[in-house]
Amino acid sequence: MSFIDVDRRAWRALFAAQLGWMLDAMDFLLFTFAVVPIQQEFGLAKSTMGGLTSVALIASAIGGIGFGRLADRIGRVRAMTFSILLYSAATAGLATSSALWQLIAWRVLVGLGMGGEWSCGSVLVAETWPAQHRAKAMGIMQAGWAIGALFAAGISALVLERFGWRVLFLIGALPAVLAFAIRRNVEEPEVWRAREPSRWLELFGPAFRARVVLATLLASSVLVAFWGVTSWLPAFLATPVAQGGAGLTLTKSAAWLIVLQIGAFFGYVSFGWIADRIGRRPAFTFFMIAATAVVPLFAFGARSKLTLLLIGPLVGYFAHGYFSLFGAMLAELFPTRIRASAQGFCYNGGRLASAAAPYAIGAAAATYGFRFSLAADAAFFALGGVLIWLLPETKGTEL
Repeated sequence: MSFIDVDRRAWRALFAAQLGWMLDAMDFLLFTFAVVPIQQEFGLAKSTMGGLTSVALIASAIGGIGFGRLADRIGRVRAMTFSILLYSAATAGLATSSALWQLIAWRVLVGLGMGGEWSCGSVLVAETWPAQHRAKAMGIMQAGWAIGALFAAGISALVLERFGWRVLFLIGALPAVLAFAIRRNVEEPEVWRAREPSRWLELFGPAFRARVVLATLLASSVLVAFWGVTSWLPAFLATPVAQGGAGLTLTKSAAWLIVLQIGAFFGYVSFGWIADRIGRRPAFTFFMIAATAVVPLFAFGARSKLTLLLIGPLVGYFAHGYFSLFGAMLAELFPTRIRASAQGFCYNGGRLASAAAPYAIGAAAATYGFRFSLAADAAFFALGGVLIWLLPETKGTEL
């Protein structure tokens, strides 16, 4: 389908949001590759390491809600710029940590910026792209996460064993440069400039309450599944077979995760095309059913390199690609005056619920092993496939 009807301002907004999300993913996921050496240096338990990811997810939920409201008040571009500066500085700050409380403090700040970038960037893209291409644009933006994850995996493979985890986090300061370029070259959407006055509490009034609750439950189910699986994948792959892992070295586990993220990239992009063609709900349901199936296959077959090679890209494709739905569908469910607030609240309310997943997987893995814990977590994908049908189909909605 041709993009001839998409103007230059929309493309600039899309690439700015995609770059912001890509570098956001890189900074946030560097920590997952550094879990094992940090755990060893500080003498922390697996559940504590999972708790550090949970803390960041709680903070990202708060940041997403707060920056969503900020984007409705001061503009999508300005708020996104602030979020990028925050997560960049905080990632570099992790390199200075010498105690657990410092790791927690910096991860909180990383999370605040990470959550804020999505809330601002997704609504910026949704409001600048025409209805017939909105899910495609969101897919392209969301693909930035896979690219960022690939950068995180590649940088970790090159840096972690040679120079240590502190140098790894210092590299995370680089995205701050992007914030200044975005502020100079990207315009606020016309629909936002022409908005009506908004009240945040309107989200919970009779007109929108049911949609807010259902969308938040939907986001909660899939984010529990997603973070329960992905936050522990590097550690799972690097853990010895005798301890329930795949028995790979840190370098080899990063290489396998690159394969997985290549699958994720194609999942993000193709979901947008599928959702614009057949609708948001059937496309999402298809991905949920497939994710429920492939994650257990990956977890229990990880001892075989052939299984990792064949199933890994499918886990990337189906357990990631559906995220494009949230940027498109949430924008289509709410009016401009509260759109960023609504997207921020619903998506990040789900992220808040998902903060328990990394801790729970870490604790369960200590008792039952990684394989069973990861496979059980995939059931939340199936729940998402049911919940989506309680929301209206929004394909083709004009903002």
